[in-house]
Amino acid sequence: MQPLSRRNALLMGGVGVAATAVGAAGLAWTLTSQRAPVAGAALTHPAERSSAGGTLALELEAAPATLELGGRQATALGYNGTSPGPTLRLRAGDLLRIRLLNRLAEPTNLHLHGLHVSPQGNGDNVFVTVAPGGSFDYEYRLPADHPAGVYWYHPHHHGMVAGQVFGGLFGAIIVEDNEPVPAAMDRVLVVSDTDLDAAGNVRRVPQAERMAGREGGLVLVNGQSNPLISALPGQRERWRLVNACVSRYLLLQLAGQDLQLLGLDSGRFQPPEPVTEVLLAPGNRADLLVTAAAGGSVLRAAYYDRGSMPGMMGRGPAGRDTPDQSQGVALATLQVAGEPAAAPAGLPPRPAAADLRELPVAAHRRFLLAAGMGAGSMGGGGSGMMAFTINGREFDAARTDTRVAAGSVEEWTVVNTSPMDHPFHLHVWPMQLISANGAAPAVPTWQDVVNVPANGQVTVRIAFKDFAGRSAYHCHILDHEDLGMMGVIEVR
Repeated sequence: MQPLSRRNALLMGGVGVAATAVGAAGLAWTLTSQRAPVAGAALTHPAERSSAGGTLALELEAAPATLELGGRQATALGYNGTSPGPTLRLRAGDLLRIRLLNRLAEPTNLHLHGLHVSPQGNGDNVFVTVAPGGSFDYEYRLPADHPAGVYWYHPHHHGMVAGQVFGGLFGAIIVEDNEPVPAAMDRVLVVSDTDLDAAGNVRRVPQAERMAGREGGLVLVNGQSNPLISALPGQRERWRLVNACVSRYLLLQLAGQDLQLLGLDSGRFQPPEPVTEVLLAPGNRADLLVTAAAGGSVLRAAYYDRGSMPGMMGRGPAGRDTPDQSQGVALATLQVAGEPAAAPAGLPPRPAAADLRELPVAAHRRFLLAAGMGAGSMGGGGSGMMAFTINGREFDAARTDTRVAAGSVEEWTVVNTSPMDHPFHLHVWPMQLISANGAAPAVPTWQDVVNVPANGQVTVRIAFKDFAGRSAYHCHILDHEDLGMMGVIEVR
């Protein structure tokens, strides 16, 4: 197999000045709202809660709230009155206790995306239902060897995931490094998108957009529109980016800046990989070192064509493609000026990534992702609506689709038979990428969301260690998950 290109060639040109970028963002916004977002304010960060003495205990209240999104008042959803919710900072071996309070008008629950924790009982159990007005006490113990990295949390009640995330329910999780990475700033950048109507309410999304996978016209970083980040020349910053969008892919570019990729999802590179471009499918995260160069740069999500079904309308607001798609979207503006900073210290060594390629494989499995008319029941059969299936079946929480022996290593080939990309996510157990469309990575690459290209396939290996129980795998275009592209796995 040929070495896999991780698409690390960043387009060094093509990023306009901040004013041009703001204009593009405003154009997208005017398609769904009469009021343009307010861009250019200094970047703010979500509140943080950190563990102490090996424990972090907190309440998360999921509720409607009056929030500031893109500099305007909005009626949306938030955790503890904010969107994003608080950033949770943990260490390997910590105990995390969360009391989830549901103040929504519909059921919800909580998923800790990417964390390697038990799926049973009051752990990362996506089969829990927290009714309106109810609460649930979650408890998670991170293994002592849990990978450091960037993770996140969001609702996972089937059928309502996309709407609740689109409404504003999400937040970041950081598992700290054993040895700190020297950086002048540690920034958590949660990227989301939504749509607000003229009254500031989150727009209801019609079925056609759900089938395509909704993309909101208002693209935000920490709830802000194109915020300003200031740095000194030569200053090294750590940017932890979360793609919390329901369906939008983020092809990240930062022209003229020195970028090193510490890791994707729970995977880590040793040494860090110089990059010029990073692709984040929905649910993916990136851990980046940015060494600032004098001048101005725009952190941009360049246009990425994730495909569409024949005859399907565009993915933009109101179901139509928007002019800014070919130009990309400005996420934040980096302003670098002042006296040069001292040269940053060297990076601490990191252990080599685990590699499953030399281990015996207990089972080979094949998963077929399909989308099409009449491919499944869509809640009643004969409706003529598009169905989203895995191995020909839509999700059923009462059915177990895949049974795995605890402690085994399996190889899965995920085949996408549709003309649109599907990001494949497995809960609890991370996946080592073996090949994508026949191309193999040069070094062990670990992710919990692996993009499966349109009409393509990927092969991964998974070590089902540490935990038993029932969990899930699904497409992380959350509309597709809600519409049936999810299966149940039981490890025992």
